[in-house]
Amino acid sequence: MRSIDLFAGAGGLSLGFELANDEMVDLRFEPVLAVEHDPAAALTYKTNFGVGVYDSDIEGFDPITYPDAEIIVGGPPCQGFSPLGRDRDDKSRTRLNALWEHYLSAVEQVKPLAFVIENVPEFQKSSEFDELRRRMASHPILRKYGYGFGVLNAADYGVPQSRRRGIFVAVRGRKVPWPPPPTHGHGPIGQEPVQTVRDAIGDLPPIPTTDQPVIRNGLQDLHIRRNPRPASLERYRAIPEGGNRFDLQRVRPDLTPACWANKPTGTTDVMGRLWWNRPSFTIRTEFYKPEKGRYLHPREDRPITHREAARLQTFPDTFIFEGTKIEIARQIGNAVPPLLGKVIALHTAQLLRSI
Repeated sequence: MRSIDLFAGAGGLSLGFELANDEMVDLRFEPVLAVEHDPAAALTYKTNFGVGVYDSDIEGFDPITYPDAEIIVGGPPCQGFSPLGRDRDDKSRTRLNALWEHYLSAVEQVKPLAFVIENVPEFQKSSEFDELRRRMASHPILRKYGYGFGVLNAADYGVPQSRRRGIFVAVRGRKVPWPPPPTHGHGPIGQEPVQTVRDAIGDLPPIPTTDQPVIRNGLQDLHIRRNPRPASLERYRAIPEGGNRFDLQRVRPDLTPACWANKPTGTTDVMGRLWWNRPSFTIRTEFYKPEKGRYLHPREDRPITHREAARLQTFPDTFIFEGTKIEIARQIGNAVPPLLGKVIALHTAQLLRSI
């Protein structure tokens, strides 16, 4: 089953489909092309999957040149729909919101057996998603596909992270049951326990081991240290496991910035510390900045490292990220957790067997 990955990022979805190969004997997914405009992410994809990557804006790619493929996967950029992108200008938001149409153009050209769209949950509440469903019902090619969609929490599928993503799966000539049965949680007998922060990173050294990404003995050392100011260290020490900026304000008001002290309500994630025995909160692109969210290590007085973030996203240590520290962090935070991708791949494969 040849696959094309659009808006591929570092390749989290493609890696998930590759991981699914280990549990199947009758089907095998193999990427043949990726499209990704970010140069560092495009190089990461090429390094790990060894296929051609079009490393520019998808608007410049001629749909006629898409290779034959049975599967198309991808996550059109979400900044236009995400609440985190609400400060973007109207022109930028409009362009981002329209990129899913280039995805559908690829489907119309390639006519795959199945396709998967991943995005923020808000996309499925948008007028653009209504238009996508209208087109699925009326377009002479797209109406041949049955589909299922909804919001999945990655923690329900073995990812040590509470991360909600909107998933849309379409298969030609087939009804698509939804959702894929959760594999982890406290539900029916047979489910595995939810994976925790401790499960993911508990074996890593408590003290980071490098200042820059570096290859050691064939593996990439991403256990990157930071050098916080003394005042920042004091803030970290004041926050207990599961605590946040309100604990800092209560215990050390002298270290609380005025912008927090003068705002008695607001997000509880800012300057938050993770719990050992729970999944992490959503890993975003600036996980190395505790002032941006709940990114303090459960025990150590520091933010989580790039390696810890990659583990919480379920990237194996053998995966190589290309680029600077900031570029790698952006790739990690933007990625689909590969284990979630694997579940989607297995669900899709089950439907493909009955075509």
